[in-house]
Amino acid sequence: MGVIAHLYRGEVYRSTIWRTRLDTTTNWSVVTLGVALSITYSSPQASPLPLVLVGILIIFFLMLEARRYRYFNVWRARCRWLELHFIAPILQEGDLHLEEHWQDRLADDYLHPHYHVSMWTAIGRRIRRNYFWILLIQSVAYLGKLIVHPGPLTSAGELMERAAIGPIPGWLILTIGGFYCVSWGSIAVLSERADQARAKRRRDPLAMG
Repeated sequence: MGVIAHLYRGEVYRSTIWRTRLDTTTNWSVVTLGVALSITYSSPQASPLPLVLVGILIIFFLMLEARRYRYFNVWRARCRWLELHFIAPILQEGDLHLEEHWQDRLADDYLHPHYHVSMWTAIGRRIRRNYFWILLIQSVAYLGKLIVHPGPLTSAGELMERAAIGPIPGWLILTIGGFYCVSWGSIAVLSERADQARAKRRRDPLAMG
């Protein structure tokens, strides 16, 4: 009993540490986006390019956070497993129900550690939790910059001129930007549907993670 109690405390500690790391990468994304917004809107003549370049950093932070989430999910799943099969039965019935072999599943997870969710699933979950709003603000701010600076937009042709970056035409920049937004949105929606489908297919009451 004492060993299990210390094991649970250790898993809670690791889960808390990785939860903090998730918050850190989100904070980095927010800060870098804030810097890009400050530079871009500092004057009507300022270039919207920082809002384009910050997208690269946001993608990097998203990938890093998704990787960290996969680690966090392991510790969180183990904590929840112990709460569900060890702590709750003791408090409720005083019986661990070892005949259900939940302890074997936990032991196997320690003997053969692996991620409980895929990278695809992790990316989708982080977009839905945090990055949807970050990407939305970036996109709206970029379009807003093109529309209002250096003066109110008067035609579609002028929009293309303002969106152009050096030798790259404006229509290509806007097309890439649209693909950028649609891609992340699609990943978020499709991964959520995959999560729901997986939950419906799950028949194993001992499924972990």
